[in-house]
Amino acid sequence: RRGRGRVAHGNPALDFAPLERERGITIFASQAHVEWGGWELTLLDTPGHVDFSAETERMLQVLDCAVLVISGIDGVQSHTRTLWKLLAHYQVPTVLFVTKMDLARRGREELLDELRREFGDGAVDFSPDNAGRDEQLALCGEAAMEEYLDTGTLSPETLRDLLAAREAFPCFFGSGLRAEGVDELLDALVRYAPVPEFPPEFGARVYKISYDPSGARLTHLRLTGGALRVRQTLKLRDRRGAEHEEKITGI
Repeated sequence: RRGRGRVAHGNPALDFAPLERERGITIFASQAHVEWGGWELTLLDTPGHVDFSAETERMLQVLDCAVLVISGIDGVQSHTRTLWKLLAHYQVPTVLFVTKMDLARRGREELLDELRREFGDGAVDFSPDNAGRDEQLALCGEAAMEEYLDTGTLSPETLRDLLAAREAFPCFFGSGLRAEGVDELLDALVRYAPVPEFPPEFGARVYKISYDPSGARLTHLRLTGGALRVRQTLKLRDRRGAEHEEKITGI
């Protein structure tokens, strides 16, 4: 549908369930497709509330990169730390976006200091006016330091390596309601987010099961190799090791 929607209006873009709209929080993971900078991105919106962390944990296993959204009003909360630990456990490259900066009582520098206390010195401000960004990033890795000393700057490939290795965590500040800072965030994801290489053999990881209005089961999966086609027969193995075949009836 058109329009961004608002939680306060009961019509957020990715929270479809009546319970989600009633409570004003994300309970079930959902997805959207975004075309940006010549790339097609798949956005997985996950719950942030600790009561639904199991739903979020299933999603983390299929992410190339995570955007951890933090309120500029409340700062880092206990559930933020829980999500951070999960991201570290699954070794997911992470970008930090501090939203509600239009309402925050603290400035960007004060909030950045909090992020560094919580998440380490790898939290680096990627705002356009941070002239010392590359110098700060050079402290995050030996190869980055050598490149910076040789050239005085860091290449996009080096920044991508730092993010992929979870040695650096780019920080952005803005407002989701006013769409401030969102363009810069998307630009950075396209430019610096790791792009995995997959083998030609088919492989996939199932991360969600849902049902359409008619009751048909929908299996959501992330391809990790090859391609999937209608009428293709797959050999599957469950958690107990038992094998069976299943034909793809629709995509």
